[in-house]
Amino acid sequence: MFKGEYITIPNILSMSRLVLLPILFLLIMWDMKEAFLISYILLGSTDFFDGFIARRFNQKTEIGKTLDSFADIFFYVSTAYFIYALFPEYLIPNRLLLIIFFSLFFLSFVISGVLCKKPIMMHTYLLKLNGILVYFLVVTSYFFNTTAFITVILLIYLVGFVEEIGIFIKYGEVDPDTPSFISLKNK
Repeated sequence: MFKGEYITIPNILSMSRLVLLPILFLLIMWDMKEAFLISYILLGSTDFFDGFIARRFNQKTEIGKTLDSFADIFFYVSTAYFIYALFPEYLIPNRLLLIIFFSLFFLSFVISGVLCKKPIMMHTYLLKLNGILVYFLVVTSYFFNTTAFITVILLIYLVGFVEEIGIFIKYGEVDPDTPSFISLKNK
C-alpha cells in the first residue's frame, strides 16, 4: 500500500532520475548535445542531493535506499550508452574492461540474489566514488579526451564489485550503505 511517509524530497529526487531518464535518450537521438549536457548535469545532481537531504534531515528509509539503488542502476548503466553515443572514440579502447565491468556488475546481482534472496546494490565508498567520477566523466568528455579517465573508472569499479561480491560471500545480507569490506571486518 502507498504510504504518505514515502513522499519525501529524497525519494522524489531519486524517482526523478528514473522518470526523466528517457529525456536524455531523446536529446541524444535528436542530436541536442548542449541540451543533453545541461539536462545530464541537472538530473545527475539529484544523486548527490537525495542522499545529502536524506542524511541531513533524517529522512533515510528502506524504500528510499531501494529507490536510490534502482535509479543509480538505470542512470549509470545508461551513462555507458551516453558515452558510447557521444564519444565512442573514448570508450572503444576500453572495450575489454567494459565487458569485465558488466560481467562483475551482473555477477554481483546474481550472487546477492542467491545468497541474500534479493539483488542488492551496495553503496560502498568505492562505488560511491565511481558514481561521482562517472558523473564528471560525461561532463569532462565534452572538453577533453577521457580515454584514460574511463580506464581508471573501470578499474576502480572492478575493485569495487569484487569488494561487493566478497561482502556478500563472507557476510551475506548487510546494510547497502556499508562503507567497505574493512568496516565489516572491524565490527
